[in-house]
Amino acid sequence: SQQKDPKEAIMQQVREAGAVQNAKLLKLNEHCFDKCVPKPGASLSRGEEACFSQCMQKYMDAWNAVSRRYVQHIQRESGA
Repeated sequence: SQQKDPKEAIMQQVREAGAVQNAKLLKLNEHCFDKCVPKPGASLSRGEEACFSQCMQKYMDAWNAVSRRYVQHIQRESGA
């Protein structure tokens, strides 16, 4: 039986996790917009822009932390 290349297996798992996260990011984008722009107009106010940026930044910080842990976990499991 052929063994899978451990690096390729890790990359595949990361790609799959990334696809899930992209879908979640779209939902989050909607969430932040709904939260920060209750009455959409022709443009965003400074407060709305700041709220939206902070909302997205919190998520991105959390995603980066989770991603690092996830990759470490996969590497440990695969013996890489």
